[in-house]
Amino acid sequence: QVQLVESGGGLVQPGGSLRLSCAASGSIFSINAMGWYRQPPGKERELVAAIVAGGTTDYADSVQGRFTISRDNSKNTLYLYMNSLKPEDTAVYYCNANWGSDYKDSWGQGTQVTVSS
Repeated sequence: QVQLVESGGGLVQPGGSLRLSCAASGSIFSINAMGWYRQPPGKERELVAAIVAGGTTDYADSVQGRFTISRDNSKNTLYLYMNSLKPEDTAVYYCNANWGSDYKDSWGQGTQVTVSS
C-alpha cells in the first residue's frame, strides 16, 4: 500500500504562485509513477502533470511552461510548483501514485487551490 498526504493549497491572486506537496509513505519502492490531477468545480478530474520513476515528466497543455513537477526521493515527497496562476486553475488538486506490478492507484485527500482577486 502507498499512502499520500497533500498540503500547500490556498487562495492566491491571478499571476501568483503556489507550491503543493505530497508526502508518500508505505511501499515507496513499488511506485511506478506519480502525478497531480485536478478537479475544477462541476468538471471531471484531469491530469495536470506526471513523473515516472526514471524522472521523465509530462504536462497538460494548459499548464505547460507554468507548472513544474518534481520529486525528492530523500524525503519521499512530490511537489507541484505553480506559477502565473489563472482563475481557470481553480480546482481541488489530488496527488496520485501508481504502484505495484499490477499498477494500482493511490490518491491523496485533495487540497483546494483558488485563484481569485
